[in-house]
Amino acid sequence: MEYFAGLDVSLRSCAVCVVDGKGAIVYERELPCEIEEIASCLTALSFPIERIGFESGTLSQHLFYGLTAEGFDVVCMEARQVSAALSAMRNKTDRNDARGIAQILRTGWFSPVHMKSREAHGVRALLSTRKALLSKTIDLANEVRGLLKIFGIRLPKTVQHGSFDDVVRTMIEIDEVLAHAMLPLLDARLVLYKHFLELDRRVKHAARQDDVCMRMMTVPGVGPIAALTFKAAVDDPARLKRSRTVAAHFGLTPRRFQSGEQDNPGRISKAGDRDVRSTLYAAANALLMRTMAGSQIKSWGMRLMRTKGRRRAVVAVARKLAVLLHRMWADGTEFRSEKVEGTA
Repeated sequence: MEYFAGLDVSLRSCAVCVVDGKGAIVYERELPCEIEEIASCLTALSFPIERIGFESGTLSQHLFYGLTAEGFDVVCMEARQVSAALSAMRNKTDRNDARGIAQILRTGWFSPVHMKSREAHGVRALLSTRKALLSKTIDLANEVRGLLKIFGIRLPKTVQHGSFDDVVRTMIEIDEVLAHAMLPLLDARLVLYKHFLELDRRVKHAARQDDVCMRMMTVPGVGPIAALTFKAAVDDPARLKRSRTVAAHFGLTPRRFQSGEQDNPGRISKAGDRDVRSTLYAAANALLMRTMAGSQIKSWGMRLMRTKGRRRAVVAVARKLAVLLHRMWADGTEFRSEKVEGTA
């Protein structure tokens, strides 16, 4: 008989439930959330474990590769499906969640989640830290602007990040009270901005060293950030069989609710990676608004903008960019600005 183990994972502990092929519970226990503890517990059982399953989360990669290295067949399940199935249970506890996950694993009613490589997670960490430093730099600059307004000092609407310190410091040093209170804030912002510039340089260097990113950057509007973000999120182009599904994977296709006589298409689903969706939107906006070079995709987007409006046109172009980038990566082809004769 086959046996399936469901894990309800939290930061410190892990609830384990093992069921047989008929759904009967044969083993339950709560363990520390450590690879060695879980592996030794399941190995010590008198029956072999056919498969281990848990829902996707922050510790998914660590558990997946760790338990796989111990010789187990491990599956990471999509969190939305697991949450929908567990919502039917009356009481939500770690023990009940582990039971539900084990039953979902036994029935096969789940979608497996692709586990990204360590390289992809390294790129994502680099992009995330760059974004975090830029966000904190902007927050501190806005804080300085707000404090200066109290004293009647109004900065220009647009001040470049690089010249912000030179513009503001001269204003503050004139007043001893302002200098005493706000110079540490300016120093902290300057340090964050310098670290942001270093991470920005590393991101651009990583994109230049990658052949796939260099090929993607030949598409108008696609820069180092968009290319690296898309490549790290997809990780393996072969896991998406059709390029048309890439846009839906990142939440760029309209959601739909159909029931009986109702059939209501809505706005985009916003499922999947939010960073990929925002960078594709920014790339599409740059292609339509800033890029001077003409291309077939830009002409199509401009025609759509005149009939559907700017926002819908940008989303449609972002959806087409996702399909285009995946197909270029999968086929190893180059971007062509015009349609090739004889092709649809």
